[in-house]
Amino acid sequence: MEITKQDRLRELAAKQVFTTGEAAELCKVSQQTIIRCFDRGRLTGFRVPGSRFRRIPRAELLRFMQENGIPSDPLGGAAIRVLVVDDDPGIVRLLEELLVRDGRFDVRTAATGYDAGMATREFRPNVVLLDYMLPDVNGNVVCERLKTDPELADTRIIIMSGVVRQDEIDDLLESGADDFLAKPFDVAELIARIDALVDG
Repeated sequence: MEITKQDRLRELAAKQVFTTGEAAELCKVSQQTIIRCFDRGRLTGFRVPGSRFRRIPRAELLRFMQENGIPSDPLGGAAIRVLVVDDDPGIVRLLEELLVRDGRFDVRTAATGYDAGMATREFRPNVVLLDYMLPDVNGNVVCERLKTDPELADTRIIIMSGVVRQDEIDDLLESGADDFLAKPFDVAELIARIDALVDG
């Protein structure tokens, strides 16, 4: 019986480690492109002992696809799109790294309210992780803008902050935030909160 393209993609999506040919098929590029990226360190993995064959773990292939704007849908349904908005580069880098490593998230970042607005329109995130105090605007304004835009009203917002009082948290939730997480936070808890909002 002939295997259809959909069957083939389903078969590939179930794998945890890929050959360069399989990675090329999923990324819709040539195998030589994947090999070049691997050899230049843009795509990491390992070589099969005693051979020249390269292998690429699933999480690394997902990271590569997301960083290069390649749709990752074939690897198990559409990724959860998360926009991280924070002016602290260390926090942004940490969150991006941890979410990408999870393998289920397509992550973009922004450092200001203005950039967040632009990124939200272009990227259409499922969830925005929003720092309360940005250089150009506070979290309430961003929440209100998102929730009053009919095209973005379904976007879930998690406010992150280390210096917000309970009355300010209440105001944020009234402005349209769906959840609040105090910094520093546990990454497992953050991922659980994202899952709860997306599934809910």
